[in-house]
Amino acid sequence: MSTVTTDARTDVIYQEDIVKSSGARMALAALRIVTGFYFLWAFLDKLFGLGFSTPGERAWINGGSPTAGYLAGATADDVNNPFKPLFEFFLGWGTLADIIFMAGLLGIGVAVLLGAGLKIAAIAGTLLVGFMWLSQFPLTRGGSNPILTSHWLESLAMIVSATTLAGDTWGVGKIWGRMVGNGWLR
Repeated sequence: MSTVTTDARTDVIYQEDIVKSSGARMALAALRIVTGFYFLWAFLDKLFGLGFSTPGERAWINGGSPTAGYLAGATADDVNNPFKPLFEFFLGWGTLADIIFMAGLLGIGVAVLLGAGLKIAAIAGTLLVGFMWLSQFPLTRGGSNPILTSHWLESLAMIVSATTLAGDTWGVGKIWGRMVGNGWLR
């Protein structure tokens, strides 16, 4: 008597099931890759001080703090931000804040770039850029738009990538989907 085994993951949904246009799938993949590289680059620049946003002497590997300057700016005496107490709280975390922030940048960057774990990356990334938006609260800081910043675009790019399964095109999303199914790890 032979036993037939079936793949428990045959119900996996792929990008082709929800995005019918190959051009749209490629555009979504390009959006995902650019967004993932954006986060990965931020991690690398803060880690090594590549001289773009972070000078070499302020690199994390040289003893710099990736969060101290940002949080100090959000908590300065002249800042009129209703969320200032929240960022004063995070400023007190010191090295732990640096580790969480850098792990977030790396994890989000790698997941989005590769196209695996996009749901978790979209949630974590939206929280990260949401906190960054609150720390520079536009209604109190001026700028070119009193409400929106590029943080909204970054968040939407991650959400769109996750909800359209953009990791299936030019990424490891299909392989990842076969391994984990349609759940939160997808």
